[in-house]
Amino acid sequence: MADSCGRVTGYIDPNFPRPDSDDSACIIIFGYTPSFALGVLGVVLFFIALLLHLWLLLRYRTWYFCTVLIGTAMEVAGYIFRILASRINPYSVAYFVGQYFCIVVAPVFYSAAIYTLISVMINHVGRQYSPLPPKVILWIFIICDVIATIIQIAGAALVGSAYSNGKDPNTPNHILLAGLAFQVFTFGLFIVLFVWFLTKARKQLNTALKIFAAAVFVATLAVYLRTCIRLAETAEGLLEFLSTHEVIFGCLEFAPIIIAVYVFVYWHPGRWLGSKRGQGKAFKSQASTGS
Repeated sequence: MADSCGRVTGYIDPNFPRPDSDDSACIIIFGYTPSFALGVLGVVLFFIALLLHLWLLLRYRTWYFCTVLIGTAMEVAGYIFRILASRINPYSVAYFVGQYFCIVVAPVFYSAAIYTLISVMINHVGRQYSPLPPKVILWIFIICDVIATIIQIAGAALVGSAYSNGKDPNTPNHILLAGLAFQVFTFGLFIVLFVWFLTKARKQLNTALKIFAAAVFVATLAVYLRTCIRLAETAEGLLEFLSTHEVIFGCLEFAPIIIAVYVFVYWHPGRWLGSKRGQGKAFKSQASTGS
């Protein structure tokens, strides 16, 4: 370990000597050398999803759902950073912060899409079934997500800087923890509101809308699971078990988001809700049945 590392201890890949560069941390901040195979798998699957969502966006002109496209593009970028770290320099602070920024921020765009979908459903089915107006729900939770994400990115950048300079990273990790805790709390409140709406409006939902709502709920839980795991990982502490085993990242970060992205490929709102109120399959079915 280099003298500049100070008291910082952690994983050093014996098969990958630390490059002598200003960007290199004293240890591998990931806690492991990122898997090249997982990085490639992430790029391929998210890029395919990106193309599918672009096609669906243009076909149905569901501009309100473009946030999923942005989030998926960020996932592609995040896994490209992981590939670069796996093959070029796993000690790189820039690669770590780059992949962290993209992979952490991307689900915020999926959350925004979910908030929008629920707002559209509330507007159609009836505002009386929701405890809050749809626009209020949309903006409150988007603002909360933005605040939480800014805190997380600031914390992650400070953690990377601390490792790079051989300083104690625990204080910036507490900043990261605060951002994640806030996000878990606010997203949990949204799920409560979502369940409230579905419970109150269940008799007004036709079969197609129930199926679509169930699909959105599955995607919502997948994104929430991923956020809870991030919170548990950060609360456990830096370079502890959860953060230093890539299989956990693969199963509880990569997999839930992939599920959410592809759920929205099949149950795309352009098909089920339409670009305007009443155009989608679910709304047309609702009108034809007189529900």
